[in-house]
Amino acid sequence: MPDLPFRGLIFDLDGTLADSLEDIADAMNVALARFGLPPHTLEQYRLMVGEGVNILTRRAVPQDSAVPVDQVADAFRKAYAEAGYPKTRAFPGIPALLDELSARGVPMAVLSNKRDDFTREVVARRFGQWRFVDVRGERAGVPRKPDPTSALEVAKSLSLPPSELAFVGDTAIDMKTARAAGMTPIGVLWGFRGRDELVTNGARHLLARPEELMALGRPS
Repeated sequence: MPDLPFRGLIFDLDGTLADSLEDIADAMNVALARFGLPPHTLEQYRLMVGEGVNILTRRAVPQDSAVPVDQVADAFRKAYAEAGYPKTRAFPGIPALLDELSARGVPMAVLSNKRDDFTREVVARRFGQWRFVDVRGERAGVPRKPDPTSALEVAKSLSLPPSELAFVGDTAIDMKTARAAGMTPIGVLWGFRGRDELVTNGARHLLARPEELMALGRPS
């Protein structure tokens, strides 16, 4: 098989590796109900996620509500942790892709806007059989994606220059992160957003299925 057009990979987590939307939606609806606020549908949450818990909560809480957003965010974190991610699973085709990348010795990492401890726990529980050189989520004092700071830190962990890394994700945030960090932006179409958002924000490649990643280096 010809060489891939990158030497290492950074994956987003939610919507890219992990089908986690139901657990996120369930936990936020539990938090909203605690304060007497209306729930949202799964499809509505699809457009809310991707930029961390605080922004998710601001989008979920009605604008005319007097309930403090930070209290709802805390309730979400509590509900999410207590539930234990029962519905979160790898997207179809992801395990086989990770097997193939591991067999070829391609170094991999995960970078998410999910809180760091949640990110590490989900990766450990659902993707623990594969080796990720680095796993990072939202951390105090470090700007979230699309700021490139964390992506560049991960590049150092992988011992590769950004130009030799691909960043794989499902949202505009991920494509902007890749571009800001000087990495190849690869958008996935099985996640929480659509083709137009990914293309508009600079995706260089689009994948309809995980196995298509391994074909990027093949001659057409």
